[in-house]
Amino acid sequence: MHEFSNAELKKLAELRGSAPPRLANRIAVVTGASRGLGKFFAEVLACEGAHVILAARSQSQEALQKSVADIDGAGGTSHAVEMDVTQVESVTTAFETMVERWGVPTIIINNAAVTEMVETFKQTPESFARIIDTNLRGCWLVAREAARHMHAKGGGGSIVNVASILGLRQGGQVTAYATAKAGLIQLTKQLALKWARDEIRVNALAPGYVETDINREFFATEKGHALIRRIPMRRLARLEDLVEPLMLLAGDGGAFITGVVLPIDGGHLVSGL
Repeated sequence: MHEFSNAELKKLAELRGSAPPRLANRIAVVTGASRGLGKFFAEVLACEGAHVILAARSQSQEALQKSVADIDGAGGTSHAVEMDVTQVESVTTAFETMVERWGVPTIIINNAAVTEMVETFKQTPESFARIIDTNLRGCWLVAREAARHMHAKGGGGSIVNVASILGLRQGGQVTAYATAKAGLIQLTKQLALKWARDEIRVNALAPGYVETDINREFFATEKGHALIRRIPMRRLARLEDLVEPLMLLAGDGGAFITGVVLPIDGGHLVSGL
C-alpha cells in the first residue's frame, strides 16, 4: 500500500489552501490505520484539524507508530492505540482508553479489513471465517462500542464504514470478501436506522479500484489495462478522489445524510461490466 512521507503530508495540507480546517478539535478513530487506505484516511482527517487516533493490531504497532510520527511531523495531532477488531475485549479496552485519555470520539472510520484471492473450492472454512470476522463482525463491534460512548455523551457523531463496490457486484476469487462487504452495507443501513434519533450517522464508502503502490505494477500489464477498460472513466481512482467523499460523510457537510452507500468507482457499477 502507498506510504506517505512528511513532504507528501504537507503537500496534502497545501491542497486545502487557506480554508479553515473542517474538523477542528474533533476526535476521530481510524481502524486498520497502520498503512494503506487507513493511514491515508487518518492523514486526511489530521490535515482537517481532527485529533486522530490510529488503531491497529499488536503486530502492526511499529508501523502505526511511524504513521503517528509522520502525521505529527507534518503538524497534525495523532495517537496510537492497540485494537484487534475481532476481539470484544480488545475493542472495549481500546475505547475505554481513548475516552479516558482524549475524550469520546465522534468520528469513526471503520476501515480494518483482510482478504484472500482464492477459488471457492480451495478456500478453507478458517479463511472464510477470518475474513467475515474482520470485515463484518469487527466493524459491528467497533460501531457498537463507539455508539455506546456517543450515546452516553448525549449523542451525535459519524460512523463511516469502508465497504467496496464488491459489496454491490460480483468479482472473481473474492467470495468471502465480497460477502463480507455486502453484509457491511446492510449493517450500515440497519445501524443508521437504529441510531438516527441519537444523531449518530452511519454511512459507507464503496471504493472501486484505487491505484496504490501495491497494485500499480499489475495495472501496467495487459490484464490490468483490460480491467481499466471496464471502468467508464477509463482510469483507476486516485487517493485524492477519496478525500471529499470521506469529508462529506465524516464532517458537517453530511449532517443530514445517514444510511447511504457512496460508490467512488468512475461509473463501474452502472456500466454493468
